[in-house]
Amino acid sequence: MATKASDLFIQCLEEEGVEYVFGVPGEENLDFLDSLSRSEKIRLILTRHEQGAGFMAATYGRHTGKTGVCLATLGPGATNFVTAAAYAYLGGMPILMVTGQKPIKKSKQGRFQILDVVDMMRPITKFTHQLASSDNIPSRVREAFRLAEEEKPGATHIEFPEDIADEHTDSVPLQRSHVRRPHADNKSIRTAAKKLEAAKSPVLVIGAGANRTMTSRMLLQFVEKTGIPFVTTQLGKGVIDECNPKFLGCAALSAGDFVHRAIESADLIVNIGHDVIEKPPFFMRQGGTEVIHISSRSAEVDPVYFPQVEVIGDIANAIWQLKEDIVPSPAWNFDRMLAARAAEVQHTDSISDDARHPIYPPYLVRKVREAMPADGIICLDNGVYKIWFARNYTARQQNTVLLDNALATMGAGLPSAMASAMVYPDRKVMAICGDGGFMMNSQEMETAVRLGLNITVLILNDNSYGMIRWKQANMGFKDWGLTYGNPDFVKYAESYGANGHRVESAEALPALLKHCLDTPGVHLIDCPVDYSDNDQILNKDIKQLSAAL
Repeated sequence: MATKASDLFIQCLEEEGVEYVFGVPGEENLDFLDSLSRSEKIRLILTRHEQGAGFMAATYGRHTGKTGVCLATLGPGATNFVTAAAYAYLGGMPILMVTGQKPIKKSKQGRFQILDVVDMMRPITKFTHQLASSDNIPSRVREAFRLAEEEKPGATHIEFPEDIADEHTDSVPLQRSHVRRPHADNKSIRTAAKKLEAAKSPVLVIGAGANRTMTSRMLLQFVEKTGIPFVTTQLGKGVIDECNPKFLGCAALSAGDFVHRAIESADLIVNIGHDVIEKPPFFMRQGGTEVIHISSRSAEVDPVYFPQVEVIGDIANAIWQLKEDIVPSPAWNFDRMLAARAAEVQHTDSISDDARHPIYPPYLVRKVREAMPADGIICLDNGVYKIWFARNYTARQQNTVLLDNALATMGAGLPSAMASAMVYPDRKVMAICGDGGFMMNSQEMETAVRLGLNITVLILNDNSYGMIRWKQANMGFKDWGLTYGNPDFVKYAESYGANGHRVESAEALPALLKHCLDTPGVHLIDCPVDYSDNDQILNKDIKQLSAAL
């Protein structure tokens, strides 16, 4: 008996193991929605904006490695997916966006709401396709999932016209294929091992790709056997517990920080999971420090990155092979690197107890870290505070510091925290947002309350687009065009049925954080912040102190 196309599509999603469809349906999705209503395996998560749905799907993909699915209608619904698509595409997060469309075989609508969505999605997805026949649904859905999850993961898109959704077909879902990434060549492993053994002061740099491919256990074993210190990029935070004595810091600033002094003291860099979407943690130069590139993909060469040795294959397996092959050298010396780390810790400690009000960023980072358990998840929006948290917040486990060092978009912090709370309902989850970024998707507070999530939303309130204002001052421009007014965030939270709080003093912050994290429900904390010393500390003090090493 023939199956309705929209029913078949849902069956294909079930075969892929989909748990949630995040989205805002429209008229052109009604067949899909009706079929979804009968699924016993997939839950619809109705959001208040398509961008929020896309961010939630991407974060689900980041945590699980499985494709997050999101739904929108044609036209404006599809265009609202563009930022989330770029977020997932650059950030390496697997998602499938399903958008509706007017009938493609017969239509009386003219061009009303009709855009070429497939072509619009082409530059920011790994796969985009309009379904023109219900018979092709199984193969196109399977291909979308395969490409979304294949390294490097990213965004895929299927347009599902409403007349195709209403067709009937004899096609059936395709089973998921089982694929293992290939192992690195033995000769490349031996070449890398020999170069490491001959080095005097090697260092590891752990990047985004190492975080995606779950290399934590193997990398820890490698560090424990060799004693080689490691640095992370922002998207590599937490791959190894940053309380490890060999941790040298996170490359959160563009240059000149203590961590860059540590890297500069190395005579060989092992760059693990490098992804060009991140700001480079170091710059290569002709005749300078050599680099071993270990990744699932070969290096993209540019003027500042041209590694001398490449080890290409499954990263975790490559690290294991290298661990088994290498003989640690007694001549290795890491004193200068460890001295740079000690200086960074001393400097951070010296500024983290300043209990001023409005709240001082180093103090804020320390108190959030003290309030969060080791497996607690913080989800950062984009702003100047992201540098503070990337640099000073100690990540204890993988994917417990979710920030965007790829597209660096605003508005993702709250939806990301919501998805995190859904994937890990027993963990403490906190969204950390600037007032500007929070207001870009603040309507999802209603979604969080409706879903009964347990999250804390910490709003860093300075009544301005603080990052750009800081840059404006750095460049010698007058302070202009970047300030605004905010609503009463406590009343705003309460209007959604959430719990609103305000930080009245620095001394009150720790107890307030603990109360919100320990009390079920959605909590919003309005926290005034003082960024006035950003330039002095980040641009002047740090560079001056680290240069003295």
